[in-house]
Amino acid sequence: MIIAPTMWSIAGVITRHLDAARGFEVTLWRSIFSALAVALVLAIQLGPRKAAATIRSAGMTGVLSGMMWCTMFTAFMIALTRTTVANTLIVLSIAPLLTAFLAWLVLKQQIPRRTWLAIIAAVAGILWMFVHGMSDVSGGHLVGMLIAGAVPVASAVNLIILKRSGQGLDLMPAVLLGSVFSVLLMLPFAWPLQASLHDIGLLAVLGFFQLGIPCLLLVKAAKSLSAPEVALLSLLEVLLGPLWAWLGAGEVPARETLYGGSIVMAALVLNEIAALRSLDRKTRSQTAGAQ
Repeated sequence: MIIAPTMWSIAGVITRHLDAARGFEVTLWRSIFSALAVALVLAIQLGPRKAAATIRSAGMTGVLSGMMWCTMFTAFMIALTRTTVANTLIVLSIAPLLTAFLAWLVLKQQIPRRTWLAIIAAVAGILWMFVHGMSDVSGGHLVGMLIAGAVPVASAVNLIILKRSGQGLDLMPAVLLGSVFSVLLMLPFAWPLQASLHDIGLLAVLGFFQLGIPCLLLVKAAKSLSAPEVALLSLLEVLLGPLWAWLGAGEVPARETLYGGSIVMAALVLNEIAALRSLDRKTRSQTAGAQ
């Protein structure tokens, strides 16, 4: 789960180097290559026939999850065309709070106090990171932030779907469905296409390594981690995105970004250390009881 948001975080720095592709077309090409990446992984892992059977077995749950993936894929990129990266990421940072609330409401899951504290600390750190980078939230920026709001909502709903499906239903094909839905949705708006071969190469990197593969990793991780923990670790994308933009596009982070990033990292690390200690105590207790 740590690898997934690390791979997601390269989106900003790579899109800074595009020549002509913008907005809807970026989402279109990224989704095309994401679909190819997921189809390739499924075919290699399961074989073509079993992969097709797995896609069919996902049923309506897979379609619903695919719709959530599609919402995330499209709303994120569209929001970036309407407002700043900082504004968009601030909106995305509410995902762990929404996820924890839905996990408590729908799954009746008891959220450990350490996780609530980590979520609150991480959100505070993100707000600190971007408070001085916030742009005007009127007009077009407000529209962009409202569009970005669809991402944490869809993310929270999708994580609840993944957890409710349990171990018996493989929802890796839902990532493929989400990519296909995104392609179909974006094609009318992206036409006529303007991307250069250089752009298509960069968008292929995004589709394979920034979207398709890390989303598959999230589906795998969701089987072992709680929904709030998955959402909390996903915040690494918000932390690492400005770092790659600094190293790869010359966007020097502000002092507030460094301070806020330290708070986010500390919250994530301390939460995972506490989780490991809790698991260790539980294991020891069970071992002692067995003896």
